[in-house]
Amino acid sequence: MSDTRSSLNYRQASFYKSAARLSQCPENEGREVAFAGRSNAGKSSALNALTGSNKLARTSKTPGRTQLINFFDVQDGVFLVDLPGYGYAKVPEAMKQEWQHHMTDYLERREALVGLVLLMDIRHPMKEFDQMMLNWSVSANLPLHILLTKADKLKQGAAKQALNSLKKDLSRFPQVSVQLFSSLKKAGVDQLSMKLDEWFLAPEPDDIYDDQDDEHMASDD
Repeated sequence: MSDTRSSLNYRQASFYKSAARLSQCPENEGREVAFAGRSNAGKSSALNALTGSNKLARTSKTPGRTQLINFFDVQDGVFLVDLPGYGYAKVPEAMKQEWQHHMTDYLERREALVGLVLLMDIRHPMKEFDQMMLNWSVSANLPLHILLTKADKLKQGAAKQALNSLKKDLSRFPQVSVQLFSSLKKAGVDQLSMKLDEWFLAPEPDDIYDDQDDEHMASDD
């Protein structure tokens, strides 16, 4: 991307489209970061906190209402993607499996995907789905940023302890980062924005190679 700004304005994000399957996603150009999490992890609330909107991502008292892949346009070629929550509401098992199939298809084949944000309730971290997403991102060599949500539910010391414990457990994975987050208190929004900027605004590989070639030519002169 040619954008030279040091940060993006996530508050200007707007709904772009929903997709039930990979073939319905927008043109595979630009960059996008997907948000994933168990259906009670507070994913929609986190997206709303990031964008400063109470209505951008649909929230519900009934977990699992996000059944489609939802795209939010930050600027031209930059998307935030809300993936279906895992542990869906009361729906037939066949439908759950179909949603899971399409989400897996997106994660494995979407070329525009540059990073994954995994949300987990700080009181119940690293459940089966969380471990599955971690293993997938590591095998795909995709950067993963974990939000320990609902951090306001714990005292500061206990929250910090949970953060440090998970960081220690995941220290063998250099592409994985972790932070505390509270949608209610809007705590951690700036840190999340910086991580997204890091992914969205990183130079394209071709640009890096071009710069290296220019430096090599200059040294030859």
